[in-house]
Amino acid sequence: MTATIAALYRHPVKGFTPELLTEAWLETDGWFPDDRLYAVEHGPSGFDPLAPVHLSKMRFAVLARDAALARVRTRYDAPSRTLSVETQGSPSLSLALDQAEGRQAFADWLTDFLGEDAAGPLRVLSAPGHRFMDSHRGHVSILNLASVRDLEARVGRPLDPRRFRANVWVEGWPAWIEMEGAGRDLRLGPAGLEGLKPIVRCAATHVDPDTGERDFDLVSALFTHYGTATAACMPRSGPAAPSPSAMPWR
Repeated sequence: MTATIAALYRHPVKGFTPELLTEAWLETDGWFPDDRLYAVEHGPSGFDPLAPVHLSKMRFAVLARDAALARVRTRYDAPSRTLSVETQGSPSLSLALDQAEGRQAFADWLTDFLGEDAAGPLRVLSAPGHRFMDSHRGHVSILNLASVRDLEARVGRPLDPRRFRANVWVEGWPAWIEMEGAGRDLRLGPAGLEGLKPIVRCAATHVDPDTGERDFDLVSALFTHYGTATAACMPRSGPAAPSPSAMPWR
């Protein structure tokens, strides 16, 4: 079965704006480019940049706990490591995330934005060679748009695919074929990947990515219609190899 890549997205700061890309280059055993490079600690998390380990996403500012973050618009310039931040009713900001002053400015801006919902001190985190993925083994997340449409038909309402916060959107697969992806090989352009596991969805998918409102209980819908809370697939990167631009599932 063959699929084509419909869209590419990165999320430079975990929990914040998905950024549409025109291309992405995967490296062997590497993560999706500039994805989940940074996270905002929501109260003491125990994360040590000198000895980084995987932590639960609920220790960070993410949509699953802070739906209002969807109203914050961020844009990351990778060469300069500069983040632009804006939202209605607040001053816009441009800051360097590789500088302590820039990280503190972002934390202060978010503290003002969240108000009483900032339950603990905010701190922008990063560490060389570390990504703030939901799974410590995952490198890339893939969304099958046919599965989204099947769910839409069952619940009787449109669902913005950005709710799933995936890196790669694909067209051409049968709905839910990705649930069989663990341990199987697939291609993204010239990159070969190994399927790791379906992704267990959380309350982040309940949030409208434009309004920041929790307007639909997507997890309950998955249980009601499919008996599971999983949707989308998380593979890990494999060695690059020649392949057509379409993405075959083998």
